[in-house]
Order: sequence, then structure tokens, then C-alpha cells
Amino acid sequence: MSHPETAAPAAEARAAILDGRTALGIELGSTRIKACLIGTDGGVLAVGGHEWENELVDGLWTYSLDAVRDGLRAAYAELASDAERRHGARPETIGAIGVSAMMHGYLAFDAAGELLVPFRTWRNVNTERAAAELSEALACNIPLRWSVAHLHQAVLDDEEHVARIAHLNTLAGHVHELLTGERVLGVGDASGMFPIDPATGDYDEALIRIADERLAAAGAPHLRLRELLPTVLPAGAPAGALTDQGAALLDPTGSLRAGAPLCPPEGDAGTGMVATNAVTPRTGNVSAGTSIFAMVVLERALSRPYPEIDVVTTPAGDPVAMVHCNNGASELGAWAGVFGEFAAAIGSPATGDDVFAALLRGALEAGADDGLLAYNHLAGEPIAELLEGRPLFVRTPGSRLTLGGFFRAQLRGVFATLSLGMRTLADEGVAIDAMCAHGGVFRTAGVAQRLLAAAVEAPVVVGETAGEGGAWGMAVLAAYARAVADGAAAGRTLAAWLADAVFAGAATSVAEPTAEEIADHRAYLDRWAAGLAAERAAVAAIR
Repeated sequence: MSHPETAAPAAEARAAILDGRTALGIELGSTRIKACLIGTDGGVLAVGGHEWENELVDGLWTYSLDAVRDGLRAAYAELASDAERRHGARPETIGAIGVSAMMHGYLAFDAAGELLVPFRTWRNVNTERAAAELSEALACNIPLRWSVAHLHQAVLDDEEHVARIAHLNTLAGHVHELLTGERVLGVGDASGMFPIDPATGDYDEALIRIADERLAAAGAPHLRLRELLPTVLPAGAPAGALTDQGAALLDPTGSLRAGAPLCPPEGDAGTGMVATNAVTPRTGNVSAGTSIFAMVVLERALSRPYPEIDVVTTPAGDPVAMVHCNNGASELGAWAGVFGEFAAAIGSPATGDDVFAALLRGALEAGADDGLLAYNHLAGEPIAELLEGRPLFVRTPGSRLTLGGFFRAQLRGVFATLSLGMRTLADEGVAIDAMCAHGGVFRTAGVAQRLLAAAVEAPVVVGETAGEGGAWGMAVLAAYARAVADGAAAGRTLAAWLADAVFAGAATSVAEPTAEEIADHRAYLDRWAAGLAAERAAVAAIR
């Protein structure tokens, strides 16, 4: 494959779409559902999207399953229209399909497949007691957002629906089941439901037994995790085919035919790793969106559990240290929206990318944010010990308020909580050769990338796919599964195939932090961490 942004000639692209020599990736993110169609050369042929927002219902963050289905249709319809506009052809058959979505959370179904309670997303932090009990019992960190924590909390809270639970899933796994009828999950996504044994690439049997005992002691002896959790599959494994019902769900017009093979569904963390080619030891990636998280592929197991570090896996099953922060670039985006409104109000409307470029232009000026602190917490943040969020901007009376300084503070605030977790990995002695970054905030060349490099104290690589994100990564995973099935990738690991077939010769930019930048960020982080007391006071005082 050539670089993802290298489009095939028009005639070749049209023929690829008509012949089904394509791969489709769909990712259900926190604010947008994206669809990306690629050719066999990895070039993007068509894209589609649909905006959506979570809702706070009865104190819990959720999306309705009607919104899931409507959003899938809308994103695919836009992709099909984009293919017809660009190439004069609408997809009728697809070579391979993959589904990704925000990881973790809680989707509980009864035996008839009916959802028992509204989808509880990764953003909810009501599982503190359950996560603490399981972390102690299993002797490994069980984060608040993991599916097993949500299940155990429901049992502890004696929720009525617990008696009727037949199976659990993630959002990606649920959509995959809608399209194929198969209840399976990629190992990376599964590792956000329950710990994975790296020796088997499956749920850890010893820990399953302990967790079942804890569920029984809490009042649910009928629950058996092996019966509840989806089957685990590695990248490249066959995972079912698009059914007539699945094709109709994606494309109610009837143009799309059934039969396309699907790869194992994955979480957005796994697709971010694929999209940045960060799947080998000593590499990592940072994904910045509504949430922000860093993934570092481990050479060896950590010496002990850490509450701020999740141990998950790559889509191939290799252990990964994950620093996950519930709050990412949303507050930064909100401020950019305000300035975009201002530009329109004075008769100078601008695109989102143009607004970001203008706002971030001065954000690299060292010292511009002296005395300025920004906290981006819209939701609770376990690493920062916040059960709720209150976005906050504060400055000292003698500070200088400028546009560049304000947005330097906002951007550094996006990376600050992540830096706290990365400090733990540094103290553990985890070596990082390079971190790859993706997400819309990196589309403004060089700015966020350089500040992130100082924050993680490692070179940060940004490729031309930085703004494409997980939908493209999911399409690549689908293409890999098809290549394995066809024999084109026989015997080749995901890492080897990505290096040779996808990223060979890919254009990237690298930002290497200077000693001065690292020292400046360390001093800034100390000030920012001390200021969390004001954030906690705001949570307590402002309702």
C-alpha cells in the first residue's frame, strides 16, 4: 500500500469501488461517527460522517441505540454520496469491513437481545467502589470505565436488571453483531472489558474465577463472566460476514449487497495504534479527541499495578500500558468555537481549521502563559482525583493575557493530566523511542505536536493521516484481515504487514523536545498540579 493520502487515478478508483476492491472502516467516536473507504493501495476513496453527542440521563452519560443506528446510516450515506461525487460510483459490494468505537463502558442485554439499561459510556465514574474492590481482588488495576467494573457496580447497587443479564458487549462489538450476527470482539477492545492473559490472548482464566467469586459474594451467583463476555479474536482473524439485515442497516437504499467479510471489531485505542503504526515495543501513540490517551507497547510487564495505568493490548494481543484521561480537546474546541462565532459576527467567517491556525499561531512562545492555567475537565478525571469536572481558566493578577498565551495554556491543559500518568511510566523505566500522534488538534502543523513532545518527553511523530484517525485505522485492519484470508499476508504479523504494506515511505514530521522545553513543561506541570485544588473547590462549590 502507498501512503493513505495518495489517491488512485480516477478510473482506477471507480473500478475499485465497482469491483469491491476496497475496505471500509467505521468508527463511532465520542462526537462523530466516521466512515472511511480505502482502496487496495490504502488511498482514501471516500469518507462520510455524522455528528452526535452524548446525553446525561439520570446522572449517567449515554447514547441511545436508536442514535447509533441512525448515525451509522447517516455516515454511510454520506460516504456513498462522496464516492459517487468523486468517482461516479456508489459501493455495491465491499472487500472487507471493520467496526471500531469508543472503548469500555457497559452494554447489558437480556436473552432476547434487548438492552436492559441505557448504554453507560467510558465517561461515567460511578463505579469507584467496584473498581477498587476488583483491583484489590485481582491484584491488577481495574479502571472505573471497564465493563467488568460497571457490571460489578450494578451488582453492588442491587440493580433490578442484573437478574436478567444474558450477555455484555462494547459499542463496537454490538454494532458488529448488528451487521453480522456474530458476538465476537477484537482482543484490544476485549482488554477494556476484562484483563487479557498475554500467554493465551484470551481473558485471564485465573482472574475470571476470582471475579466470578466476587460477583457471587456481592449477590449475583448466577453470573458467569465466560458466558457473558464476547469471544476474543486477534487481528487478521475472520469475524463473520455482512448479513442481509446488516447491509440494510448500513444502506437502506438497497444498493449495498451482503456478503462482505468483517474483521474483529476494535476499540478506538487499537485503531489509533494502527493508524499511527505504533504496534511494536518501545513505540506508542497519543490520540486526542473528546478524551485523550497514550498507549505504549511494553517490552516487559510492569513491576506492579498502578491506578493511573491500564494494561490493555494491541489488536494483535501484545501488552500495552495505557494512560487514559476522560477529558481531551473538547474545551479547547469550545473556545475555538467562540472565536469562530466572533469572526462571523464581525463579518469575517472562517473555517474551523483556519480558526485553529490563527489561535494557535502564538502558542509556541515560551513564557506566554506564565501565570495562566487552564483546566479542561468537563467530566470526572480519576488521574486528577476529580469525581466531577468544572472547566476552569485562572490567572494571577500580574500575568499578561494575550491570545497566544491563552491558547498555549489551553493546549497545555489538554496534555497536563496525561503528563501525570506518563510520569509514572517514566519512573517505572518504560523506554519510549517515539510517540505517534493523531487527532484533529494535530492538523495545525507543528504546534500541538511540539507541546506534546515536551509533555511526554519523547519525540512525537505526526503523519499525514493525523486528522483521519481511527476510521482509517479500522479500514486498514479490515484490509489486513482480507489480506490474511487471501494469502497476501500469510504468516506475516500485523506489525510486519503495516511496516511493509502500509507505512513504507509514508511522509511524517517529527518534533524532538529540547532540554529547555522539557524543563519548562516540568515546572509548568508542578504549578498546574498544585492548582488542581482550585478545580476541586470549584466542583464542591459550583452546582
